[in-house]
Amino acid sequence: MTQQALIRGDVCFRVGDGAMLPIPDGPVEIELTAESATLGWTDEDGSLGSTAIPRDDYDRYVKEGKIRPARD
Repeated sequence: MTQQALIRGDVCFRVGDGAMLPIPDGPVEIELTAESATLGWTDEDGSLGSTAIPRDDYDRYVKEGKIRPARD
């Protein structure tokens, strides 16, 4: 099930063994599993972005208020 959320703060992901890259502030769509969270967003220039992060990282970002899930 897809959830809506807002990124507000320093939320990053790593591509392969590369550097950490930021997810821009703003709306994201999230698919959660027990192991991971897949986040999808649109950059300011209209480019689509997506990544999967470990569920522990997702839960930490939510606890810190950097990812704010939409409330029904």
